[in-house]
Amino acid sequence: MISFVLGVEDLADTRFALSPLSETVFSLRVLRDPGLSALHLPWRRSVLGRLGGLDLDVDLLMSLVAQRRTLPDFLTPRPACFAPAFEDELAVVGATSPDRVRRDLLAAHAPDPLPAALSGATATTEAPVIELRDTVCELLRRYWEIAVEPAWPRMRLLLEADMTYRARQLAVGGARLLFAGMHPNLHWQDGVLRIEKMISSHEVTASGRGLLLVPSVFAHQPAPPVGPGEAPVLVYPSRGVATLWTATTTAGSADLVSLLGAARARLLVLLEEPLPTTEIARRFRVTPSAVSQHLRVLHATGLLTRARDGRQVLYRRSTLGDQLVG
Repeated sequence: MISFVLGVEDLADTRFALSPLSETVFSLRVLRDPGLSALHLPWRRSVLGRLGGLDLDVDLLMSLVAQRRTLPDFLTPRPACFAPAFEDELAVVGATSPDRVRRDLLAAHAPDPLPAALSGATATTEAPVIELRDTVCELLRRYWEIAVEPAWPRMRLLLEADMTYRARQLAVGGARLLFAGMHPNLHWQDGVLRIEKMISSHEVTASGRGLLLVPSVFAHQPAPPVGPGEAPVLVYPSRGVATLWTATTTAGSADLVSLLGAARARLLVLLEEPLPTTEIARRFRVTPSAVSQHLRVLHATGLLTRARDGRQVLYRRSTLGDQLVG
């Protein structure tokens, strides 16, 4: 079990961030072990098909994931702002000291020995470690461009929707409600956030550094840093991942389609739960402006209700809309 001890100032400094680099690194676990999440199988098949014809050292990529599915901390640096660019995060990795590269690789793979592809990290001189670090950075850059960057706009919409939901949970029920809904392995009590079913066991006192929460498409469970010396960061599974790789096929009955048209019928059937325009657009794989006109018409005719949630407007079927769909 890993525990974060959070004081009043740390709770006041609890915030969210996005990390395209972390998503790229965590996706390697899904690529290596498809059993972690069946939801990502369409993405995995697509990526493997694209990697097959390229001159890419897949063995080195896969070796970054330990047998226990842990990852070296230096590959997932704490985001310096709300939404850093992938290149900026990768530059941080590229500036990592050889001592830390060696330490984090050994810690992630312990008690197993390092794979042969990472043997350069065990050298007693710095040059082989630096060469390995730079090779990994270039490999991750190319992998990002092939496997994650094409889907990043859709992923970002999903992650931002999750953060909006979590922020509302925090506002309504405080830290207890925020953490209760994230994952069964998370437990909040008396100022301590406990992350159960971890391979390592240690306690980290935030000491004014706050807590950074990073929603993730590819994390299948909460993932704090491996090392106890890192500032409190928690990568956690995002909501809505099941909708990411499959197109929405929701359709109404033939009569409903005849009455409203196919697009508006699909929207009305979908909006059993409140959703913002950006999330609706993501599920239908169109731009927000493409659905806004339909939403306005459905709202004007009394088939949808809408309510503001922060900077977003949430749409949901009205009672009349429920009756029509029913």
